[in-house]
Amino acid sequence: MRRMLPALAGLLLAGAAHAQTAPAQPAAPGQSLRIMLREDPDILDPTLAHSYVGRIVFASLCDKLFDIDEKLAIVPQLASGYEWNDPTTLTIHLRPSVRFQDDTPMDAAAVKYTLERDLTMQGSFRRTKLKSVRSVDVIDPQTVRITLKQPDAGFLAQLTDRAGMILSPKEAEAEGKDFGLHPVCAGPFRFVERMPQDRIVLDRFSGYWNAGAIHFDRVTYLPVADSSVRLANLQAGATDLVEYILPTDADAVKSNPKLRMVVAPSLGFQYIVFNIGNGARGDTPLGHDPRVRHAFELSLDTAAVVQVVYNGLYQPTAQTEPPETPFYIPGLNPPARDVARAKALLKNAGVPLPVRVDLTVPNSPDVRQTAEVIQSMAQEAGFDVRINAMEFASSLQAAHSGDFNAYLIQWSGRTDPDGNLFSFLHTGGAENDGHYSNADMDALLDQSQRVTDVAVRRDVYAKFWAIEQRDLPILYLWHTALTVGMTARLQGYRPIPDGMIRLQGMSMQ
Repeated sequence: MRRMLPALAGLLLAGAAHAQTAPAQPAAPGQSLRIMLREDPDILDPTLAHSYVGRIVFASLCDKLFDIDEKLAIVPQLASGYEWNDPTTLTIHLRPSVRFQDDTPMDAAAVKYTLERDLTMQGSFRRTKLKSVRSVDVIDPQTVRITLKQPDAGFLAQLTDRAGMILSPKEAEAEGKDFGLHPVCAGPFRFVERMPQDRIVLDRFSGYWNAGAIHFDRVTYLPVADSSVRLANLQAGATDLVEYILPTDADAVKSNPKLRMVVAPSLGFQYIVFNIGNGARGDTPLGHDPRVRHAFELSLDTAAVVQVVYNGLYQPTAQTEPPETPFYIPGLNPPARDVARAKALLKNAGVPLPVRVDLTVPNSPDVRQTAEVIQSMAQEAGFDVRINAMEFASSLQAAHSGDFNAYLIQWSGRTDPDGNLFSFLHTGGAENDGHYSNADMDALLDQSQRVTDVAVRRDVYAKFWAIEQRDLPILYLWHTALTVGMTARLQGYRPIPDGMIRLQGMSMQ
């Protein structure tokens, strides 16, 4: 594998907390692929993981029971098929002869073990995703039956993400909470090493069930927070694919004949979560009073932020679902900026000015710039926004522990709205970092799972959004897009709206 060019060393030292270098190990025989990530993933344990870039690594490391295709249809992966025996009984048939990377069998017992681990392990982020599971039963080595407590319209979609990643019971039992240090799954690549903030190295697993679709012997993931450094490395040939090109840099990639730029629809969205009641830092005017949160919303012009920071590529929104999906609520749009009305709301709330807001953000240039524009706009309405830029995984932990007032973050989106909403806004949800709790909203989120008719579910979500807009525990900002840059020699990349980089079928020409 080629090392990064010496001329880039200064850029790397200036633009990142640690110099980013190619793996010190000799490359595996055959073709290798280098992928640059916008952040360093959190723990590589599908039960405990929480980051978008971590999901990109998992796409090579851990196959799932099901996947999604370009049209967002659910397709089998480790499963060979399934049927609903009744509204609460799901039977899944597994592919025969699939092996984990420790050469143990990926069978129904492993599926049962993994789902029960997700449900019971301390700190599990999958518990909320699998909340409707009553029991998991092994019918035979290739058949597992999942019984739900009640119908769950979004349950199958949950198994297309980390809740559907099946782990080696042997290794998970042996390693316990340290499983993420050297994970073992049933994906096309096996874990080799990780140097935090520097690289994650995976080698091809020769026993992979779909080995004919894999054309690389090694893949190395290189976290680089600075978008200009990622672009410079791509232009210099020091990396093969960059999973996130800043929209303002897209023309530089398009104009280079040695490179290829892919811009495609995404399920993702940017938002600000407010700390409503997660510890002492939720004890603020922003946390206590919806009028203050609405004033903050009215102080912002999201279309202008998108134009300045993201070259106008993203679409401002007030909801999680993009217009192309069946659960989009027409007429639910962000309000126009109204500084006078924002000031009136703050006056009505009786809060002393300026209202201090500590805004936690991941430490990447575009997100910091976004925060700076928000800071400037909000100041005009009477807010004193203090930006707290943190390393990405640390910011996730800070939010989860309640060490924030407001948190600017992106969610990659899910195919079913339950995956975008329940865990974030239901009382006790695993990703409900603000500890928002509303019994009426809980009831609507519960109801949305029990009905399968799209029109009925959309009506339930319309009622949900009326409450969300009134209380504003989360301020939704804009829908994002996939902006992926790569060497023109790389073939077979599929732009699927979840943003995952699936190496099946990809090769270097």
